[in-house]
Amino acid sequence: MWRGVALQFLLVFIAALFYFGVRGLTQGSVEDAVEHGRDVLRFENVLGIDIERAVQEFVLRHHALVTLANWVYMWGHWPVIAVTLFLLYRHDRRRYLLLRDAMFLSGAIGLVIFASYPVAPPRLLPDGEYVDTVTHWSNSYRVLQPPALVNKYAAVPSLHVGWNLLVGVTIWIAFRAVTARAFATVGPVLMVIAVVATGNHYVIDAVAGAVISLAAFGLVAAWHRVRSAHRRRLLGTRAVSSFDDRPNHGEVVDDEPMHAHGDELVGQGQRVDPPHEQSLAT
Repeated sequence: MWRGVALQFLLVFIAALFYFGVRGLTQGSVEDAVEHGRDVLRFENVLGIDIERAVQEFVLRHHALVTLANWVYMWGHWPVIAVTLFLLYRHDRRRYLLLRDAMFLSGAIGLVIFASYPVAPPRLLPDGEYVDTVTHWSNSYRVLQPPALVNKYAAVPSLHVGWNLLVGVTIWIAFRAVTARAFATVGPVLMVIAVVATGNHYVIDAVAGAVISLAAFGLVAAWHRVRSAHRRRLLGTRAVSSFDDRPNHGEVVDDEPMHAHGDELVGQGQRVDPPHEQSLAT
């Protein structure tokens, strides 16, 4: 089991390095990113959801809330994802693959958007209206995400929100314990508040991250169903063919396929000797 865990850890680690490396290389121009950030605020104003300034002003009046928002943003993302993937790998391999592949697909979509539409987060707008609470009050985040691997102008979409939402959905499906489902519900909500309160994302970023991640989750789930159905048909055909290729010394009865360990389909049959062979045996 631990060998499999190590292999999956290596795979996810390489994918994360690739994601951050490409994200860092695709950083767009500062001017475009700032203008796009202002466009986002103007669009939110039209929709009546430009609440970033109000949320941060409220949080900044309470140091405990600032600390909570920082910690949720820093330690409620990658550490939570890592622990969730490990637990799913041990207890529910199918849903582990679903979560992992959905993160891969949504991350790939995010990279395309980061490269084609750079957006400065609120904390980097030159107006100085927003505070970078994470950097101002803590250095811990640089341990998890070194500056060399960070695209500062990758505000849209917020995969902090999107991936935490995927974690919540997967935990809800995989576990029935009340505490697990409470965490699955509260975790993504806290992350939405944290990304806005820390000045790292706009409300639209959170919405975009959630939509893209859920769409990726649905596509991956559909692909897994199609692949599983194809594998079952293929294994069923092979089982039938293996019986057809046997020497015709008798008839095979009760040859309905059955599930074996590892979800492989095998045939279960009994050989019935012809009457003349039965008489010789007696």
